[in-house]
Amino acid sequence: MYARRRRRYFLLMGGCIVLFVSAWAVVRLWSMPVAIGMCVVAMVIPPIAAMVANRRGPEDRWWDDPSGDPKSDEWWDELDGKKRR
Repeated sequence: MYARRRRRYFLLMGGCIVLFVSAWAVVRLWSMPVAIGMCVVAMVIPPIAAMVANRRGPEDRWWDDPSGDPKSDEWWDELDGKKRR
């Protein structure tokens, strides 16, 4: 799961770099507004890439790990409708 999130992050950031570099190396020669628009799109991608990289999937069971406090774990299990064995 981690490898998939990392791959998506690097693809998004690679796309960001490609947009930014191509906007100012090539596209600005034909159309300055399009180059600026490409930079605006490239500016939005890094926060989205960070959200994608830090998103937890349904397979990531981090919320089921016991906290170490038996009383707290019993309380949360009671709220979740689980019986501790």
